[in-house]
Amino acid sequence: MAATAQDASAPLRGPDKKDEDRDEDTEYSPFFGIEKGAVLQEARIFNESHINARQCQQVITKLLYLLCQGETFSKKEASEVFFSVTKLFQNKDANLRRMVYLVIKDVCPSADEVIIITSSLMKDMNSKTDLYRSNAIRVLCSITDTQLLAQIERYLKQAVVDKSAVVASAVLVSAFHLISQNTDIVKRWTNEIQEAVQSKHSMVQFHAVALLHALRASDRLAVSKLVSSLVKGSVRSTLAQVLLVRYVAQVISESGTRQPGESGSFYDFLESCLRHKNDMVTVEAARAICNMKDVTTRELTPAVTVLQLMLSSSKPVIRFAAVRTLNNVAMTHPMAVTNCNIDMESLISDQNRSIATLAITTLLKTGNESSVDRLLKQIGTFMTDIADEFKIVVVEAIRSLCLKFPQKYRALMNFLSTVLREDGGFEYKKAIVDSILILIREIPDAKESGLAHLCEFIEDCEFTYLSTQVLHLLGLEGPRTKEPAKYIRYIYNRVILENATVRAAAVSSLAQFGALVEELRPRVQVLLKRALHDNDDEVRDRATLYLSQLTGSAQEAVQPQWDVPAKNLEASLRAYLQNGATQAFDLGSVAREVPESPRQAKAKAKENKKGRDHGMPATPARTPQTSEYAEQLKKVAQFASYGRLFRSSEPVQLTEEETEYNIVAIKHVFPAHTVLQFQCTNTVQEQVLEDVSVSVDLTDAEGFEEEAVLPLARMVYGEVGQSYVALARPEGATLVGKLTNVLKFTVKEIDPTTGEAEEEGYSDEYKLEDLEVAGSDYVKQEGVADFRSAWDQMDESTELADSYGLGQRDSMQEAVEAVIAILGMQVCEGTDAVAPNARSHSAVLSGVFIGDARSLVRLKFGIETSTREVAMHVTVRSDTPEVSELVHQMIQDA
Repeated sequence: MAATAQDASAPLRGPDKKDEDRDEDTEYSPFFGIEKGAVLQEARIFNESHINARQCQQVITKLLYLLCQGETFSKKEASEVFFSVTKLFQNKDANLRRMVYLVIKDVCPSADEVIIITSSLMKDMNSKTDLYRSNAIRVLCSITDTQLLAQIERYLKQAVVDKSAVVASAVLVSAFHLISQNTDIVKRWTNEIQEAVQSKHSMVQFHAVALLHALRASDRLAVSKLVSSLVKGSVRSTLAQVLLVRYVAQVISESGTRQPGESGSFYDFLESCLRHKNDMVTVEAARAICNMKDVTTRELTPAVTVLQLMLSSSKPVIRFAAVRTLNNVAMTHPMAVTNCNIDMESLISDQNRSIATLAITTLLKTGNESSVDRLLKQIGTFMTDIADEFKIVVVEAIRSLCLKFPQKYRALMNFLSTVLREDGGFEYKKAIVDSILILIREIPDAKESGLAHLCEFIEDCEFTYLSTQVLHLLGLEGPRTKEPAKYIRYIYNRVILENATVRAAAVSSLAQFGALVEELRPRVQVLLKRALHDNDDEVRDRATLYLSQLTGSAQEAVQPQWDVPAKNLEASLRAYLQNGATQAFDLGSVAREVPESPRQAKAKAKENKKGRDHGMPATPARTPQTSEYAEQLKKVAQFASYGRLFRSSEPVQLTEEETEYNIVAIKHVFPAHTVLQFQCTNTVQEQVLEDVSVSVDLTDAEGFEEEAVLPLARMVYGEVGQSYVALARPEGATLVGKLTNVLKFTVKEIDPTTGEAEEEGYSDEYKLEDLEVAGSDYVKQEGVADFRSAWDQMDESTELADSYGLGQRDSMQEAVEAVIAILGMQVCEGTDAVAPNARSHSAVLSGVFIGDARSLVRLKFGIETSTREVAMHVTVRSDTPEVSELVHQMIQDA
């Protein structure tokens, strides 16, 4: 049957045959040239008095092939085939009987026709031949309705505990298909199914465990009880054991009560499965432990150790499973996988290129800076031998490595440019281009070389999307480089040689150079004039537009600052035209914020409510960046005089998820002000809140003065609104303290008949959680490419060092993470990861404090293994001595 994998409309050819040999040795698919009409004609042999069993099997095979290929039979054709096939029950040939069962299931007879075949199937279900009984049960369960199913329920219930494994498995599998429509009937078999769990036949036990779980799938508590009983019981089947491991992992992930490092009976079960004699169970248990939420290094160690042993297995599938799991672990716990690096290096030369790819990407995630060049050399030897999907994995790993060790960007960028010139599909090339774009954005020193590589790439790029993407980047970044003129040649070549879409993008890119680089403007205008005669309308129009704009205020014309949402502009223009154009349209009257549609608001509220009903937090929204917050605050007139926004904090939840009002606070730090932004969401559908504001008590926050309160006019169900409180403080001061908050508002009930809010309401207030203003709120994370060099360049007179005791800690990693959180600075060179069982560790941090004062910190930790006491030595260098003192003060106040 291997031939069925081929195209049925084409003959089969040997893979190693030359063209001249194909005519002699061509093999043909048994289904080559098959037609429905001809097969239906052949099916008439089912009605003959003397049935040829072998010939009937061949015809049924053709019918099944047509059905599997999506061929549809009319009701008349299906009825004729069905009635003809039923006559074959008179034949005693076992193989023919099996084919009859298959075709009856696939033809799907109507309810009126089912009764004709039921008696024959019932007879087979009580046969002494297990093959007939099992197949008859499968067919009956698939074609019968609820009424007929109730009549044969007694037979099916008895078959669940049948001595024959084939019969018992047939009933259990059929029950899976019955659950969706006849759940109550299957639930009445619970006692028999639980008895089948104790069966000595592995396949029966596997199906019984799966069916018990399916019956309880909608009840999380019932699933937990089932899994607890099965863990304590004797599940001997290897397949059932794998299934149980997955159910245990599901219960652990859904429980939501497990604390990091807390080991319960379920974890102990997973750990015991690591010692199972079957590799399949061991791999599944190791994967379950590695995928646990908030898993600690101590919990990971047994699983990683087992996976490390599997790396040297003689079975390729075991090696692949082990290295793929370790690859996933390396994304979150790279130090836990470090001990496996030697074993994985031997897999780089594995004959299975999938294994080699996963091994090399894992090494890239866990390796150190000194191993980068060696790994890149090894990757280059097999990149051409692997599929594009694995090449993309390698590219993403290299991108992560470059961000981890920015000083190695030259070697990594050269490698990406080399593979970019090789053959590959769109997704592969897109992954490389995206990686180079990210490196250009994240590593300033890599901009020049990255742009040069991309210029060479578009000289011979066959993908329009990538060419336009690169040209857009050149227009943004090229004019700001040291030698912008060198990019003009590459861009203009695209105007001459490419398709219309790329030519239009190249014209826009050229205009950017003319707008931002005054020396190049005359040359750009000459090139744009040549594009006026282009064959494409879009290219000509762009060239004409940019030429006219470059004669005036070029930068503002080519790069207009357009902050009006198109959706709001369209709505305002429609209203303007409908109301009658008595005066000129005022662009300032257009709202700058896009309101959320009612459908989106209801969908989001429904999703969040569903999550809360299941004990899960609401779906988190993407956290905006500081630049996005800055754009929002610019639109508030009261904040226009506050100056440049220094940084914005992470959102802080001030209410519980299940409460009627959801309030989230963001702290925005300006040179002499701290603005508190409160994102307010009403989750009560029957109410509308008006005049919503937050009253902030500054008793425990000395030095702050309340300057302005901007209330939210209306708080509708499901929509997010903004309320602000502006606090003044001395310029450059880093004041800290606790803010006590109370939400104040006017409640108006919704009339259920009209859906409108009532005119009269009542005042109310709601106590919120306290909000801390810490020293880390005045620090902006900003890394350095070379920490050692940056440290040496700092003034030694600003250096300030001291030692601190951090008390008892569960691990060195916990202590490092706690100090990093207190300071709020950027970790450099990946020094936040602590090696397992390490007794000492060093970390380096970088950041910019309010007033644009840079500070570099060196941390040295030591732990006493007997008492778990952690000591820390801190050395700080900053632009000013005051900032160095502030860093130590933050640690002392924590």
